[in-house]
Amino acid sequence: MPIEVLMPALSPTMTEGNLAKWNKKEGDKVAPGQVICEIETDKATMEVEAVDEGIIGKILVAEGTQGVKVNSVIALLLEEGEKKDAIKDYKVSGVGDQVSEKEESKARQEFVAPESKGQINKPETRNLKPETSGRIKASPLAKRLAKEQGVDIASIVGTGPHGRIVRADVEGVKVQNSEARVQKVISTAGRNTQETTAKPNSIMRKVIAKRLLESKQTIPHFYLTIDCNMDEVIKTRKELNEIGEADGSYKLTVNDFVVKAVAMALRKTPEANASWSDEAILQYNNVDVSVAVAIDGGLITPIVKNADQKTLSEISNEVKDLAARAKSGKLAPHEFQGGGFSISNLGMFGIKEFSAIINPPQSCILAVGATNQQFIPDKNGAPKLANIMCVTLSCDHRVVDGAVGATFLKWFKQYIEKPITMFV
Repeated sequence: MPIEVLMPALSPTMTEGNLAKWNKKEGDKVAPGQVICEIETDKATMEVEAVDEGIIGKILVAEGTQGVKVNSVIALLLEEGEKKDAIKDYKVSGVGDQVSEKEESKARQEFVAPESKGQINKPETRNLKPETSGRIKASPLAKRLAKEQGVDIASIVGTGPHGRIVRADVEGVKVQNSEARVQKVISTAGRNTQETTAKPNSIMRKVIAKRLLESKQTIPHFYLTIDCNMDEVIKTRKELNEIGEADGSYKLTVNDFVVKAVAMALRKTPEANASWSDEAILQYNNVDVSVAVAIDGGLITPIVKNADQKTLSEISNEVKDLAARAKSGKLAPHEFQGGGFSISNLGMFGIKEFSAIINPPQSCILAVGATNQQFIPDKNGAPKLANIMCVTLSCDHRVVDGAVGATFLKWFKQYIEKPITMFV
């Protein structure tokens, strides 16, 4: 009996993904642990390893397919001694997309791709036109999608058996239409012509939009702002970098001091290192700090685990490594999923002050602004020039009360203004 290869859920929030590449083709033997394909999620492109042993008898979802539902069947494995004929009469189990798309699933099962040595078998699309004998051959789902999207189904070339139009054919037209509208011109009588560029939303952009909207709608945010004197950090950073650069072991940034100060402050204020649930407030035992990193098309929050137990140089090197791999899409799920507290730093862009949106299920995020020079009174009341950094703490009021947030900022200010205290 063929073994079903399912579209994996590579993160808790993943509902669908793109099948970027097949590393195996039909007829190839696979063993547990071997990479069979690459899946593109909202965060990164990750390799998927085989769980079972067998021969790839049929690939149901071609590489490059977008929006593949989690738990839908993407391929069938033949067990040892099993012939390819076993696939012809095999019915894919009702999981994922197949639950609501029985017709389309059946069409996929009936189709046997032509043999193509050395290549992944894909449906032949040349000269395939719908058989028009008074009616158009299309699956019910394809008809519904075409109607919803305003697509003329009679103009679509079907890739299903006998030219049958299936869902992927309609979605292909949708993508083509989106690309054709990239330089759409909107004309309004009596007004200036306005040009717009339509950029289809990526999976990452959709997930970011969904999570941030959910955060602002369901989490009662409040904000606390404080100024920090960065004179000692600047001085200490310069001295330490002279040592680190001598042997090339590290080069500290101001953000490295911020991560360390946040971790130390969380150790002093464990109530801020927590998440809300309807049954209980979940307080984290480890101090894992997420650092927001801008990547192409969105952002990701890789985690510095046990940051309170690491030196500044360890934090610095780890953040650089995580950021580099985040931008190239090579982070493993455990490196960006979780964390108890987030930092968003826009100081390098010259932003003086801002309020960040909480990253659920966390309860706090610290927005870090630029360090600017301004006059402050010295101990005798005389004005002196100092380097001041403004930070704003966003809190989930269900978990963190005002006094807890203020206590956290008190400890953060103490550590960042006297960095030597973070070394003891």
